[in-house]
Amino acid sequence: MADIQFDNVDSILDEFRDLKDPRSHVNRRHLLGDLIVICIMAVVAGADGPNAIGTWAENNEDWLNKRLKLPHGIPSHDTIGRLLATLKPSAFQSCFESWIAKVSSLDDASDLNQIAIDGKVLRRSHDRRKGLGPLWLVSAWAVDRGISLGQLATDEKSNEITAIPELLDQIEIEDSVITIDAAGCQRKIAKKIIDGQGDYVLALKGNQGTLHDAVSEYITNHMENDFADISARKHTEKLKGHGREDEITYYQMPVPDDLANKKKWAGLKTIGIAIRQSESGSKSSTEVRYYIASIGMGVNRFARYVRGHWAIENTLHWCLDVTFREDENRVRNRTAADNLAWLKRFGLSLLKQQNDKHSIAMRRRVAGWNINYLAQVLGIPTV
Repeated sequence: MADIQFDNVDSILDEFRDLKDPRSHVNRRHLLGDLIVICIMAVVAGADGPNAIGTWAENNEDWLNKRLKLPHGIPSHDTIGRLLATLKPSAFQSCFESWIAKVSSLDDASDLNQIAIDGKVLRRSHDRRKGLGPLWLVSAWAVDRGISLGQLATDEKSNEITAIPELLDQIEIEDSVITIDAAGCQRKIAKKIIDGQGDYVLALKGNQGTLHDAVSEYITNHMENDFADISARKHTEKLKGHGREDEITYYQMPVPDDLANKKKWAGLKTIGIAIRQSESGSKSSTEVRYYIASIGMGVNRFARYVRGHWAIENTLHWCLDVTFREDENRVRNRTAADNLAWLKRFGLSLLKQQNDKHSIAMRRRVAGWNINYLAQVLGIPTV
């Protein structure tokens, strides 16, 4: 176990006390705990790489000296870079799990249970000299709590299919509803969710040709007479945001007994469709998505899960790109890039737990301007 000492730091950072130190014992001058604290605080405050983390620490030396051991002073950016390049990203996640459990135990509502899983590319993380494309990350996002539950890195988008089951193994899915876009609409993934005592709502596209065609034909045929012959339910809602107005109509219905390949999908109970009509200035568009689900009938609940899945794009990915500038990350080392991505998701989760009037972007700015506010975000005593 690492000799981690946080001194006066009594907060979420305590969850990292048992983190194993991956560094060589030779010439090890800085405590792992000190480095972890500095990395987390600096990323929340606006740092985007080892150089920025080191610079942030240098500029907050007096404050850090009062709360951390720092036996050899402020670590250099090279020391931080070496740590990020050797520390296993999964180690961050395992330490984070106990904090997630504490947060979850404070929730009174039993229906706060949606986990959205989706992939995202770090566009500037490619390394042409080594023949490496950009890094893909598959993330699990607790929609209602605004917490990043985990992530897995892969070198190719096509590897999402193999990454999703691994990610499901790393998080608690019992009594949760897992929503995944069409790339994850696979029979093995559906079975894994059901075996883990969860439920699923999976987007359906051409990657499941026979099933997609059967669902779309069934829904289209019954739509012609307004679903008079089956027990379909309808829900319509209007949304506004980012200069766009959306009207979304949802239909949900029991899966027909004779649906093609029905028996191959574990737990399959219902199918549905979401028709999204968007207006943005003078432009308009229509998007149609089909779904299969293991949840029972309840169109409002179905609509909530479909809408909630879009939150991983609008809340997680958008915030990471705009507020944390993730797409501009140029760190080439795969492990370091993965760790920085996890730190940003960790930071975003922390910022979302703050109960104040600021937006996420403003909270991060204030954390960069006011170290006492930053300490509050991480639960560190300011005196």
